[in-house]
Formats: sequence, C-alpha cells, structure tokens
Amino acid sequence: MSSPLEILKKYWNYPSFRTPQDDIIEAVLEGKDVVALLPTGGGKSLCFQVPGLIRPGICIVISPLIALMQDQVTDLNQRGIKALMLESGWNIDETVTVFDNLRFGKYKFLYLSPERLQSEFIREKLKQLPVNLIAVDEAHCISEWGHDFRTSYLKIAVLKELFPDINTIALTATATPLVLEDIKKYLNINNSAVFQKSFYRENIHYNIRNTIDIHKDLYEALRNAEQSIVYVKTRKATVSISRFLNRKGLKTVFYHGGMDAGEKKQNYQLWADGSHPVMIATNAFGMGIDKSDVRLIVHTGIPFSMENYVQETGRAGRDGKPAKALLFYNNNSLLDLDQSAEKDLVTVAQCRDVYIALNKYYEIGLGELPEKIFDFDIEEFCRIYRFPVVQAYNALIVLDRESIIEFRQSVYSRTKLRVRVSGDVLFDYFERNNKQQALLNLILRSYGGVMDQYAYIDLYIIAKRLGISKKMVLEGLRQMDKDGIISFKEKKIRSQIMFLVPREDNYTINRIAPHINKRNKIKKQKISAIRNWILDDASCRYAGILAYFGEKPAYFSCGNCDVCQKNEKVKQDPERIKNEIINLLTETPLTSRELTARIPFNEGAVLKILRLLLDNGTLRLNSQLKFSIYSKN
Repeated sequence: MSSPLEILKKYWNYPSFRTPQDDIIEAVLEGKDVVALLPTGGGKSLCFQVPGLIRPGICIVISPLIALMQDQVTDLNQRGIKALMLESGWNIDETVTVFDNLRFGKYKFLYLSPERLQSEFIREKLKQLPVNLIAVDEAHCISEWGHDFRTSYLKIAVLKELFPDINTIALTATATPLVLEDIKKYLNINNSAVFQKSFYRENIHYNIRNTIDIHKDLYEALRNAEQSIVYVKTRKATVSISRFLNRKGLKTVFYHGGMDAGEKKQNYQLWADGSHPVMIATNAFGMGIDKSDVRLIVHTGIPFSMENYVQETGRAGRDGKPAKALLFYNNNSLLDLDQSAEKDLVTVAQCRDVYIALNKYYEIGLGELPEKIFDFDIEEFCRIYRFPVVQAYNALIVLDRESIIEFRQSVYSRTKLRVRVSGDVLFDYFERNNKQQALLNLILRSYGGVMDQYAYIDLYIIAKRLGISKKMVLEGLRQMDKDGIISFKEKKIRSQIMFLVPREDNYTINRIAPHINKRNKIKKQKISAIRNWILDDASCRYAGILAYFGEKPAYFSCGNCDVCQKNEKVKQDPERIKNEIINLLTETPLTSRELTARIPFNEGAVLKILRLLLDNGTLRLNSQLKFSIYSKN
C-alpha cells in the first residue's frame, strides 16, 4: 500500500503536505471521524482525496456546489484518477448504468449533492458500492447558524446508517463554534477528531477605508497593483468598472455568473497568465480557483456576512507572501447593505404564495409528486402571477434550500446546427454570398457529420479561429439559417424546476416556517456583525475576525491592519493621548480600565501618560480608584 506522501507526489507532484493536512489524513486512515476547519486555500480536498486513493473502494463526496463538483471531477480525471459526478437529470436507466460502472469500473470517487440522498432508489444503489470513506464538503451548510444552510444536509446522516463501519470527514472553510457543534451533532460524529487551523494569516493585511469616491480610490489602489481581484455587487458593475479602469490605462477583465463558458474561460486565462492582472468579479468568481500569487483583494460593496468576507479575502497571498485585503465603504454602501439585506429576507407568506403558484403553473394536484423535470421561465411565471422577480427568485431559493423543490439555474441547451442542402446548392450559395464561405467551411472541417445530423458547436472557438467576434459568427449563422442553408439552434440558458415532495400547500410551508423565521433572524445578526466590524475603527481588524470565529481575546493586535497602523503612529504622540485623557475626564471620573477601553491608542502608552499626569499633579485618584482632573479650588 502506498503512503500518503507517495500518493501526493505521484498524482499532485507536491513535495510535502501543508500543516495540518498530514495529521488529518493520518486520523482518517486510522478510522476516526474527523472535522477539518481549514481556511480558504488550506487544501481541504486533499484531506479526503489522498485517503480515498489509499483505501480500496470508493469515496463518496457530498457537496452542494455543482460547479465545484464538476471542477474536482475534471481535475481528478485529468490526473488519471477515475471520478464521477451523479447528475440529477439522469433517468433510471442512465443511473443504473452509472452505478454498474462504479461497481466494476475501478472508480475511486463519487460526487453527489445532498438532495440525491432523498431518493430511496439512490440509497439502495449506494448500498451496493464498496465505500471506503464519506466526505462532506461545505459542512457548515448543515447548521442553521452557518452562512449557507441547506435542509438537505440534515439527510446526510443516513449515510452513517447505510455504512455504519465507514468513517466520515466533514470539511469547511468558515465555521463558528456553534456551527462546529452542529456539524458533529447532525452528522452523528460527536466523538470526532477536530482539526482547526487558525483564521489568523499574518501575511494578509486588512484595510477598511471610508471614501467619498469609491471609483477614484479604487483606481489609485490598483495603479501599481499586481495580481488582484475586485469583488463588486452586481453583474452590471463588473462590466462598467472594468471599462472605467481600462479607459484609465489599466488592464482588467470581468467575470460573472451570466457569462457563457467560452467568455469565462477566455477572461480567466487573461487574468491567470498575468496579461490582465486585475479581475473585476461578482462572488461567482473564486470557487475552485487556487492561484497562489494574488496580492490584493478589493471589495467595493459590503458582503452579507463575515464568513463570506473572510472566504473571499482568503484567496489572497496563498504563497505566504504579503497581501492586502481592502474594503471601501461610505454611507451609500451601508445603506445598500441594509436595503439589500431587507430585500433578501423572504417571509413565510411569500414562500407560500410562490409555492402554491408554482404548483398551479404546472397543474400539479394535491398529494401529487410529478416525476419529471420542468423547464422554467421565471419572467413568464412572475408576469402571470404578478410577483416581483426578486421576491419570487428569493422564495425559490428558500424552497430549494429547504428541499421542497430543486431550482436549477444554470441549465442550458447547447448551440447546434446541421447543413440542410447538398454540396451543389452550397456551391451556388457561396457564389452569391462569399462572405459566409469561410465560416461554413471551418464548421464543415471541424464538425464531422454536420451534413447528415445536428452537431454541437462552440461559437467562441469558431470566432477565435476565424479572427472575428462571436457576434459576427452569430450574425452569419443566423443569416444562413434564414436563407435555408443550415438549421441553427442557438444556446438558450434556462432554469429548471424539480419537485421533491408531494404537493400539500399549507402543510408543506408550515413545516418549514420555523426554519424561515430563524434564518431571517440569523441573517440580520450576520449583517449586524459585519456592519459593526467595519465601523469599529478602534479595535484590530483581525481581533474582530478571530473573536467572531471564537478564537482570540479582543485585545489581540495584528500590527498590520489599518487600525493597528493608526495606533502604532500615535504610540509616539503623547500629546494626543494626554488630550484624549483630559477630554474624557472633563465629563466624569473614570478608572484606568475604562480609560484604556475608550481611548483607541496603545494600552501601555495610555497607562504611561496616566502615571505622568498623576505624578505632575494634573490628575488625582479617588477612593474608588477613579481618575479625575485635579482642581485647586
């Protein structure tokens, strides 16, 4: 049997593990249940992939993130490791074939979403597999105190019943003490070994800046920046800010969830190779990206939680070299945070209205559970039932998280075409329309069989090979379709809905109502926490982060954030400290503890000035050990 280090070198070509990867892997191989809390970039995947390869059999990996599962499966297969993702759109025959391949095809990893565990058919098929390990990724989703709670995660414990002798590893990048306790409780791994790497990364320097003109200050921050990511709130902002910075002479690209795969790949590559070092993105960018030399993370809007912010800023400085995390805010962004948070809260009544309308939309009767996947047009749905689109969308997200429906937002039909005419007709057509000839000739050379049947095509690759824009390719294909030369079906991005429970209207919603109300309360608490952290310009930024995650006392000082740097400057300014002390004591007598708590300077420096003022008679100390200004009258 190969050792963990041999596996690491063979498949990943790394010389050694990061701390505490080797200890986690050893605990897993010893058969222990494990909870691993490793910050973003800490190498969580290797902690289950390495033992999964060492042990005979298949490692089951549960994750809520379809895109991340796809990325990991692709990465493993490219390394020569057989991995497969169980997609929810497969019919029974396709699923049976997949499980036969898993049993007899020497596969090592099976990735699936927690929703798939709700199917008794899937559970029966899983029981037939030689499972060697259960890995639960993004394990914070199991807790209502987590920032991305999913009811379906509560079903994962069924794997312990199916495989009572197989150990579990739960992994997350962001979890408070309450979340950690929930992970152990709901996964039934109360006696697990817990590995928790500190959230403190001394090479990341946090800076919170109140600004009147965010765009101007953003440009100044990026003028001499190396590899950077700028997180913005909306898709529209990624484009507008990228164009603004490009006009100012910077080389930037943008990224958001609405772009097609070709555009995403192109822009990512331009950023990754350093030719366009600044990426302007929504929070859709970053998942699965492990670029080590990011020097700067900027936020032009305020994230909805400390967990989200720490996860995003954790993508900086993974090579251990100094990096910066800069957040711009002003009164407008604070107002936007509050308003966006309010819009994001969905009431029980709103969920009920959308759920009942959804059943009517697809003509589903009471007690019925359709066994099909429905195409879904949210704009048409909202137009018919007169819902605001944002409200309906958020309600659908809640119903998805509560496992009432599965709301798939990134399903699309691929672009395809076939040639409808013979070669002679084509020749005649090109005689009259020679500008289309190069385009169709390239397609004929690149996609065999297109004269006989539909072929899926990649517009981005075609445009690149011809040296023209994708828009020009589309215009040419549309014209040939109009002329009857080809049959062209453009890619259409659409959503899909799958119902997971029988229709029971009020009962269905009443059952999840306590979760909805509790989640709204928790969301408000998280908004309040990050808002207070931003506005607190007296405490070390890292002290606030560590305290939030239950790690360090509040007097911790990193020495590098904007607050610590400010305090460092005033250490050598006793006159300012003296004025602060006198101003406070003019109002009321205070103890030394009360003074040091209120004065945002170094505690030792404040105590030193207090002693001097006491010695020279400026202050006096009363019987209650409170300082006051000495008056001779």
